[in-house]
Amino acid sequence: MTASGHTLSVELCTDERTFAGLAEQWGRLHDACPSATPFQSHAWLHSWWLSYGTPDGLRLFLVRRGGELVAAAPLMRVRHPLPKLVPIGGAISDFCDVLLDEKEAEDGSRALADALADAARTALIDFREVRPGSAVEQVYGRWRGPRHRLRDSTCLELPALPMTELVKRLPPTRAQRVRNKVNKLGRLGVEWRVVGHDETETALRRLLELHRLQWQGKKMTPEHTRPQFLEHLVRSVVPMARSGQASVTEFLLEGAVVAVDLHLLSGRLLGDYMYGFHPGLRERKVDVATMLLRASTEHVASAGEGRVLSLMRGDEPHKYRWCPDTVYNQRFLLAGRRTAPLLAATVCAAAARCGAKSVRRMVPDSKDHW
Repeated sequence: MTASGHTLSVELCTDERTFAGLAEQWGRLHDACPSATPFQSHAWLHSWWLSYGTPDGLRLFLVRRGGELVAAAPLMRVRHPLPKLVPIGGAISDFCDVLLDEKEAEDGSRALADALADAARTALIDFREVRPGSAVEQVYGRWRGPRHRLRDSTCLELPALPMTELVKRLPPTRAQRVRNKVNKLGRLGVEWRVVGHDETETALRRLLELHRLQWQGKKMTPEHTRPQFLEHLVRSVVPMARSGQASVTEFLLEGAVVAVDLHLLSGRLLGDYMYGFHPGLRERKVDVATMLLRASTEHVASAGEGRVLSLMRGDEPHKYRWCPDTVYNQRFLLAGRRTAPLLAATVCAAAARCGAKSVRRMVPDSKDHW
């Protein structure tokens, strides 16, 4: 009981129309949760559900005090290979989490833990790709049943510094090469601009066209070629750009758009989510990574203090040239007494996959024998 006399109430929402109508309340809660990323915004999650949700799968755990939303766990039920509750957002979302109003974190996390404990009687709760310092850590800390924490994807981050300062972090020889590449961008006349809200949809469609050209003849993420991904991206990012949670940058050379970059923004990070560029830039010997990062550093520096520039999931070699900080996403598994065997099976499967990856890294390619 608080001074206002309102107790917490918990609701399990399974209705898609109710989910659609939560935008305003969800937005207030998102703003009140310091750890929230753009992937927990209502625009992103609801759009994802429209594109990828499954019939009768929606499981939103909503905690209110006096009618005001103070905590939420946006989950869905899956049945294969095991009965689980997993975060809405799927593989195309780099970070997953619950939402907790900072002022209600203690009571809100306890209420979510209690509500999820009931759900864990019949399904394993599996939070993947959670950033350190997330709200779900507080729920995990209050869990009274079987639980386990695993390391998930590697993420690389840079401090929110202008390019001139970022270069100073590099070894001298590498720093000079970057300066030379930046100077070449100037000589070629490469320019960039953040598109206006009314241009966002057109820019996103162009981004995916350039992304396909960029990966032509190479192995690319299949999902990026599917209509439902384009529909989700347009439906979510256009309102996110309007509310300051996303921005799209176009790069121009000789008056033509040659690259497009999509950033997602929250209070703590600016994430470089996706980009596409014309292969002709390679022929002009343009260093695309330097071009994109220079614009990103200007963007994150202008966004104010307290943010980092996230290169998102993945430890691709080209990211390491900038001497980034390594951050590991986490995976939180929560179970009840009856679902503890599901937790144990999931932990064993994760360990087996990790071991197999280690073996593959140790085994040389056949060409290395020659």
